[in-house]
Amino acid sequence: MNSPGIHRPRNLDWKRAAALLYGDWGTSKAYVIGLAFVAAGFSALPIILAVCALTAVVGYNYIVICKHFPDGGGVYSAARHQGRLLAVMGALLLVANFTVTAAMSGWAAMSYFGVPDGYTRWATMGIIVAIGVMNYFGPKHTGSFAMSLAVPMVVVVGLIVIFSAPHLSLANLEISHEGFRKNWVAFVGVILALSGVEAIANLTGVMKLDPDATMDQPRVGQTARKAIWPVALEVVLGTSLLGWAMLSLPRSQQSQLEARWEDMMRFLAEQYGGMALGEHFGQIFGLVVGVVVGLLLLSAVNTAIGALIGLTYMMARDGEMPRSFTRLSAHGVPWIPLVIAAALPFLVAAVSADLESLAGLYAIGVVGAIAVNLGSCAFNPKLALKWYERGVMGLTFVVLFGVELTIAKTKTDALFFACCVLGAGLGLRAYAQRRAGLRTVTIPEHVAAGVSPETALDFKINLSPGQSILVAARGLTPVLGFAIEEARLRQGTLYVLYVKELAVVLPGPLENAERPRWQDDPEAAKIMTSMLELGRQNSVPVVPLYSVSENPAATILDLSATLGIDILMLGARHRRTLAQLFKGDVANQVAKDLPENIQLVIHG
Repeated sequence: MNSPGIHRPRNLDWKRAAALLYGDWGTSKAYVIGLAFVAAGFSALPIILAVCALTAVVGYNYIVICKHFPDGGGVYSAARHQGRLLAVMGALLLVANFTVTAAMSGWAAMSYFGVPDGYTRWATMGIIVAIGVMNYFGPKHTGSFAMSLAVPMVVVVGLIVIFSAPHLSLANLEISHEGFRKNWVAFVGVILALSGVEAIANLTGVMKLDPDATMDQPRVGQTARKAIWPVALEVVLGTSLLGWAMLSLPRSQQSQLEARWEDMMRFLAEQYGGMALGEHFGQIFGLVVGVVVGLLLLSAVNTAIGALIGLTYMMARDGEMPRSFTRLSAHGVPWIPLVIAAALPFLVAAVSADLESLAGLYAIGVVGAIAVNLGSCAFNPKLALKWYERGVMGLTFVVLFGVELTIAKTKTDALFFACCVLGAGLGLRAYAQRRAGLRTVTIPEHVAAGVSPETALDFKINLSPGQSILVAARGLTPVLGFAIEEARLRQGTLYVLYVKELAVVLPGPLENAERPRWQDDPEAAKIMTSMLELGRQNSVPVVPLYSVSENPAATILDLSATLGIDILMLGARHRRTLAQLFKGDVANQVAKDLPENIQLVIHG
C-alpha cells in the first residue's frame, strides 16, 4: 500500500504501453504462420485460427487482471496472494520465457536479415552480447523506440494483406485427417503469441491513471484496455490473414514454403509484391519487410533482456534472490542480473540447432507463467471479479494447464530446460534465505494470522550493507557531509547530483544536445571535486551526476527511479531556510511523486 503523498510516477500512456506490447505480440506472426505450415501443411488454417482465438481470450483476461492490480499485475504480484513459493515459481517460469524470447527473437531477426544458415547461430550470439553491452550503460526507455518500429510493422503487414487480397482462395486448403491428439499437439507447438501480456501486466504500476482515479485509489482499467485491445486485434487479424495468404499460394511452391518458414513474412512480401507490381518490386518489398521485421525482433531482444534484469533485481530486492544481485554498477545497472540476462539467452542460442528447436523451448515458460497468473486470480476469493470474468479466467486456466502438461509430455527438451531454470532459481532462493537467517517452519493458521504483515506496523528497518544514496545539492551544504556519513555507515554508494536549471525551454528533448559535463561548470566542479576527495578519504564510492534540466524535480525523480536509489537526500544551506525548502516546488514535487520504496531525507 502506498504511503500518503508518496507514489510511483505514472507517466506511461496507453500508446507507449501498446507499442511495448506490440514489440512482443506483433513479432509473433513472423514465425507463428511458418511453424503452423511446418506442423500441418495446407491444413494449418484451423490451427492458426485457434491460436489467434486463444490470444484474444488471454488478452481479455489480462485486461481484467490489469483492472484489479493497478500497482502491478504480473504473475509475481498475483501469485503472492496464494503464496511466496508459487510467486517465485511463476517468476522463474517468466525467466525461462524471457530467456528463450531473447534467443528466438534474435535468431528470427538474423533470418529476416538474410544471414546465411551457417552463420545464424553465431550472429544471434553476437547480437545478444551487443545488446547486453548496451544495457550495461543504463536502462533504456524503449516506449518511444518501440512505437517508431511498430508503425512500419503495421504498414508492411497491411500492404502484404492488400497485395494478397485478390489471390486469397480456399482451393488449396485441406481438412486434417489426423485425430484430435495429433491436432492438439500441433496446436500446442504453435502457441508462441502470448508473452507480451505479462510485460503489460507488470507495467500497470507506472501507467497513467484513469480520468476519475486518484493516486490513493488508483485505477488503470481504461488505460490497459486501450493498450491491449488494438494490439490483440491487429495480431489476431494480421496473423489470420497472413496465414490465409500463405495457404493461398500454389501447391507447386510447397517446398519453398517449407524452406522459408523462418522468414515467412518476407517470402509472402516477395511473392505477392511481385504478383501486384512486378518481380523487381517484389524483391525490393521483401527486403524492406525483412529489415522492418528484423529491427522489431531486435527490439524484442532488448525488451526481453531488460525484463530479465528487472525481474531478477525485483526478486533480489524482495529477498527471494541473493542480496548481491542488487549491487549497481557506475551506470546504475544491477550488474549480476545483467550478466545473467545476457548469459542465459547466449547459452540457449549456442546449444540450439535452429529456430524450430528454440520454439520448442519457448511455450513451456510463458504458458506456465500465464497459467499460474490466471489460476491465482480465478481461485482468489478476495479478488472482486464478476462471475463471468472468473468463469472465463478459470476456463482459460484449464486450457493453458492442459497445454503446459502436453508440452511437458511431448517436448522433453523444454521440460528439462524449465526444470533447470526452476531448480537453479529455487536453489539461489534457498541460499539467499539461509544467508539472511530465514528458515521455513510450519505453524497453525491462527498463529500465522497473528504475525502476518497486515497486522504488523507498516515499516521495515533496513540495516543491510550496499544501500545506495542520492544527494541533490546546489552548493557545499551540510547535507553533503551527512550523506558521506550515512554512505559510510551503510557501506553503500553515494551519488552526488548537481542539476543546473534552465531559465528557458529549449526546442526538442535535451538528450539531443551535446552531453553536459560537470567539469565545465565551476560551481558543480567545486562540489564534485570536494566530494570525490572526501569519499576517497572515508572509503566511500562517490559517483558524480550532472544534468541540465528545465525541470529539476522531474530529473531528480527520474534518476532516483532509474538508479534504484534507497535514500534520497535534499538539503538547505541553513536551518532557517528549511521551511522555505518545504514550501518550494522542487521539494513538494519530489515528495509527491517519489516511489514508495525510496526514503526521502531533507537535511538542514
